[in-house]
Amino acid sequence: MSYTVDEYRREVSAKKILVVGMGRSGIAAVKELHKLGATVTAQDINTVDKLDPKFITYLDREAIEYYFGSIPEHMDVFDMVVLSPGVNPNLDFLVDGRNAGVEIIGELEMAFRLSRGKYVAITGTNGKTTTTSLVGKIFEEAGRKSTVVGNIGIAAISKVQDSTDDEWMIAEASSFQLETISEFKPVVSAILNFTPDHLNRHGNMDAYGACKAAIASNQTEDEYMIVNYDDKACLALSRATKAKVVPFSRQESLGFGAYLEDGYIVIRDENGIVHQICNSEELKIIGDHNIENALAAAAISFFAGIDCEAISDAIEKFPGVEHRIEYCGVVDGVKFYNDSKGTNVEASIIALKALKENIILIAGGDGKAQGFTELSENLAGRVKSIVLLGRAAKDIEKAATAAGFTSIYFENDMNDCVKKALSLAAEGDKVLLSPACASWDMYDNYEQRGEHFKSCVNLLLR
Repeated sequence: MSYTVDEYRREVSAKKILVVGMGRSGIAAVKELHKLGATVTAQDINTVDKLDPKFITYLDREAIEYYFGSIPEHMDVFDMVVLSPGVNPNLDFLVDGRNAGVEIIGELEMAFRLSRGKYVAITGTNGKTTTTSLVGKIFEEAGRKSTVVGNIGIAAISKVQDSTDDEWMIAEASSFQLETISEFKPVVSAILNFTPDHLNRHGNMDAYGACKAAIASNQTEDEYMIVNYDDKACLALSRATKAKVVPFSRQESLGFGAYLEDGYIVIRDENGIVHQICNSEELKIIGDHNIENALAAAAISFFAGIDCEAISDAIEKFPGVEHRIEYCGVVDGVKFYNDSKGTNVEASIIALKALKENIILIAGGDGKAQGFTELSENLAGRVKSIVLLGRAAKDIEKAATAAGFTSIYFENDMNDCVKKALSLAAEGDKVLLSPACASWDMYDNYEQRGEHFKSCVNLLLR
């Protein structure tokens, strides 16, 4: 940046800023920018009655103008627009603003400009939340001042006022957030993997990949980009960066980077010295995908300057994250697992591979223009029956039937799905909620869906 944080904060205080999308990020942006003295206007596609009444009270009390269920008539009255991640930057009124010379950025970009300290940024189709949480625990173990933010559920902009020069912001970054950056520049970035997702938003894999690769677009030679060596499409996203590329691999030994050696996670540094981190068999998080997440987290932390002992201690103690193959209890000898974070086909395949066999799968939701052929090809030998709900239920049934899988049932809500799954299961089986879809057709977010699943399971435990 060609300006200091204090200079930019003073500049922002004199601007007229439209914040679009009143989810967590948008609400936080409105409040933080208002605190800085900017003239803020809020906009959302939903009408007032669909939004948080406490937030409406706040807007009225602070005399903040808002357009809910409508859009501003003239975009050229604003100096800039800040978008929530869920807002498509190509909406007509935003295009009008861009054509009028209005700067349009995302909440993560604004947070970066207003923050002191350094950023670690982690993206990928799957594993972001687990890896970001683990990196946060490693930094905490090492005694580094750090805050976990971003797509994980805590808006980065909500933490900027209290940020300090010695602080690390550990950010989970989605493709939606990376689509609207311009100056964002982490010290360490990471792309964990790259498979189809959000094609209803991005249109094709090239556009989706460009958003992911943007995470390292402003990095320089003295910074690091961690990337999955085993995922060649992911590895290809590192080609354009100026950062030092650090590969990680679960399958091969590497001349530089993080990999497995006799079952141990190790890191070979820039001088060729091998540092042993921990035994991968002692991880509390299950599945090959979590070994990859641990490899990535170890590499991110090592090249951010964390010592190996702190990395090892944190990885070995890490219990995993909520809504990702989360054990929920056992009913009549049947174990229940919440994988509501499985919002795409690849994530659900990962969960199926982790639980291996004798699975009753609950799936369905907003399919996001995905195909379900690959999911269906991974059912045989693992899944005994599928219980489907949501908008994509028929699409999943069609793909599963084409793959020769016929034990398929439909239900209208989560409670009925859980009851049906238990009725289909035998002692020793596992009921897995791993929707392979977004939650937006029935829930506000995957967390709400996962909590509902757990509450339905808890009713059976009583």
